[in-house]
Amino acid sequence: MTNITNPRLLYFKAALFLITGLLSAGLLILEYPTVKVVLLLALAVWCFCRAYYFAFYVIEHYADAGYRFSGLGSFLRYLLKTRGAGGVQPPSRTDPPTS
Repeated sequence: MTNITNPRLLYFKAALFLITGLLSAGLLILEYPTVKVVLLLALAVWCFCRAYYFAFYVIEHYADAGYRFSGLGSFLRYLLKTRGAGGVQPPSRTDPPTS
């Protein structure tokens, strides 16, 4: 399978993710309209976003600059490989990342 490179398709895909997430969250809140549910849902979304950021930015830019992930499966294989090799490898570069 090839990567999507058409900008229109990429924006369409992003819009579908956004619509699906908003609909799912809205339906959950309609089903259980409490402040507790809203706060827990917001916290869960925020935590998953931070975990995704960690998997695809922090690892590539701070922990192992030589590795490029292609998806969550790739990240899981990386974790299993480094865990079996005695833990996460040290950074492969010494210069600080640029912004």
